[in-house]
Amino acid sequence: MLGAIIGDIAGSCYEFNNTSDYNFPMFNRKKDYTDDTICTVAVADAILNRKSYQSALQEWCRRYPNPMGQYGSYFLSWVMRPDPHPYGSFGNGSAMRVSPVAWLFADEQSVREEAEKSAAVTHNHPEGIKGAVAVAVAIFRMRTAAVKTQEIYETVAKEFYGEDPFGHLPRRGYFDVTCQGCVPLALFLASKATSFEYAIRQAVVYGGDTDTVGAIVGSLAEPLFGIPEEMTEAAKSYLPEDMKQIISQFEAA
Repeated sequence: MLGAIIGDIAGSCYEFNNTSDYNFPMFNRKKDYTDDTICTVAVADAILNRKSYQSALQEWCRRYPNPMGQYGSYFLSWVMRPDPHPYGSFGNGSAMRVSPVAWLFADEQSVREEAEKSAAVTHNHPEGIKGAVAVAVAIFRMRTAAVKTQEIYETVAKEFYGEDPFGHLPRRGYFDVTCQGCVPLALFLASKATSFEYAIRQAVVYGGDTDTVGAIVGSLAEPLFGIPEEMTEAAKSYLPEDMKQIISQFEAA
């Protein structure tokens, strides 16, 4: 979960102004959490405090209606409706918010089922659901593996996206907001990383939707590499107290 938040913050100011500088500052005053962090916290809150995914997402996004980068128009309309219905999205939002599912359930079948539920309240297109389930399964398998190896990411990519899942990735800098574009890319970048920080830097420098790709890659890299304590503390310094309370509850669970 924190991996997603760190990736989100690191990529936040480059979403519409991509950088090719690998040595970009991971944290500075130009950066902040975005809707990716808000939605990730909402999913964790839903599981930890027995709320529906719908109600938790609406609660948190209404509480923070103007994050850096704003919400997508369809999602914001869903958030504000008194009777929201899924709208057939296959956007990458279902994959960027799913990481708490992979940590808070004890078996893969439950992870698959809950990842689908967390996506389907908005992203009920098959690709939207598949993207969320693929990311959750990859995180779960990595965190529970007796031997952690990046081949887990490659295996999951083939399972969900065919025998050549990395053969048609979005080109560098292309603003692809779909699950079918971003999830294989995130699995590819995680499979090539040599550290948590390297994974985040490669995701941001790849360009495109940098905060969301950073969030997905960060969530994937966390169970393999762990997160340096200084990066955890730096990321938490951006967050309001209610978000930090959910993170503390998540860490205790």
